[in-house]
Amino acid sequence: MPPPSSARTQRLLLALLSRLHLYIGLFIGPFILIAALSGIAYLLSPPLEAWLYYDTLYGETQGDPQPLSAQIAAAQDFLGDATLPSAVRPAPELGDTTRLMFNATNLGPSEHRAVFVDPISLIVTGDTTVYGTSGILPLRTAIDHFHRQLLMGNVGRLYSELAASWLWLAALGGVILWMWQRPALKRVSGAPTTRRRHATLGLVLAIGLLFFSVTGLTWSQWAGGNIAELRNAWGWNTPSASTALIDPDSQITDEHAEHHGHAAPVSASTQLLPEDFDRALMAARAAGLTADRIQLSPPTSENQAWRVAEIDRRWPTQVDQVALHPHSMAVTDQTDFATFPLAAKLTRWGIDLHMGVLFGLVNQVVLALIAAGLVTLMSWGYAMAWRRLRTASGQRFPTVSEPWLLLPIKAKLSVLLVAIALGMALPVLGVSLAIFIVIDALRWYVKKRYTARHLNAHPSNTSR
Repeated sequence: MPPPSSARTQRLLLALLSRLHLYIGLFIGPFILIAALSGIAYLLSPPLEAWLYYDTLYGETQGDPQPLSAQIAAAQDFLGDATLPSAVRPAPELGDTTRLMFNATNLGPSEHRAVFVDPISLIVTGDTTVYGTSGILPLRTAIDHFHRQLLMGNVGRLYSELAASWLWLAALGGVILWMWQRPALKRVSGAPTTRRRHATLGLVLAIGLLFFSVTGLTWSQWAGGNIAELRNAWGWNTPSASTALIDPDSQITDEHAEHHGHAAPVSASTQLLPEDFDRALMAARAAGLTADRIQLSPPTSENQAWRVAEIDRRWPTQVDQVALHPHSMAVTDQTDFATFPLAAKLTRWGIDLHMGVLFGLVNQVVLALIAAGLVTLMSWGYAMAWRRLRTASGQRFPTVSEPWLLLPIKAKLSVLLVAIALGMALPVLGVSLAIFIVIDALRWYVKKRYTARHLNAHPSNTSR
């Protein structure tokens, strides 16, 4: 049995956590709710996208595919421009169309103009903008932008980072509170069963919510930068084939030659032809890239090689890459996912799992159910908070400052150090926590003044 002082400190810390959990739900909850609902929309959008863009994505199912050079010529005729594509994704299966992506000055970051060509008939089936490494089409792009930044650019990204920064703390806090309140929750009945259901569902969803939070932070503006530095320091980055060239006459170069510093770089010709895409595809297949889904990216400057990458992120993951010399098509560098460090594999799988692509439809359905459970969890939380607000006046509604001030000095310092560390690692959480502390301290001060005036006005209450 812990000593009285230890038991009191524990009760105060749990009271502090309970009130913080309540305030996260009240003030951060709306942002988490938007992220959950828009995330559900994104996860359920692939079938809708396939239906909406069916004529663009699918073509002839009988016949022999034409060479990539012929498909590129068809796209150039359609565009009235002899410019070569910046990337090509050959049709992965019979009946699919080839995607030829072109740079355009009027497009935003990570956007390309994609021309879709039937590899059999050479008919252009579509011309639209695609976004990101996954090449999503306009419908999913709009949903993705809303999910990540409310269609407001970098300023809007603060909303999703705010939600992701606090979600893990709310989930872990809920688990701790469930463990503490478990005996009491077993005894409640009637209206308080909402509280029991809220606690039970939160426990069931805890791992999924932690996953959403951690992987979501990797895309964030501020915490994401810290995570990137940490991944780089620990070697968790996903390896990529280097396209830097040192010796254009060599057939195979040292994969780390550009780091050795003992050779001066030389220029490689960037005067490419459409036929070079066919040569690059054949060389990549010969080098061991077997995935149906593949992307060919030609050199865009001197001293650069081709990059051919597998882009099939379903299970089993196929994301091998090769760099090819622009003249000889010899392999100058290569990465094999099977040889990646475990941490790099887990990072890759975590990102793909969050996006709903790792296990296809099963992945999407499971994540949508977790997000729907989060929406239910938030609804029950708001119902309980509303009942509490109705039964407590503004002056009686609890503050976090009250249990904090009663903590012993060692516990205060420990909590303060944890808060500072979290604020440095997750800047948006740190800033929002500072704002929250100021507001809560002002509420505590007003409440204290109100209580003092009330006691002075009714001194008989103190003698009871």
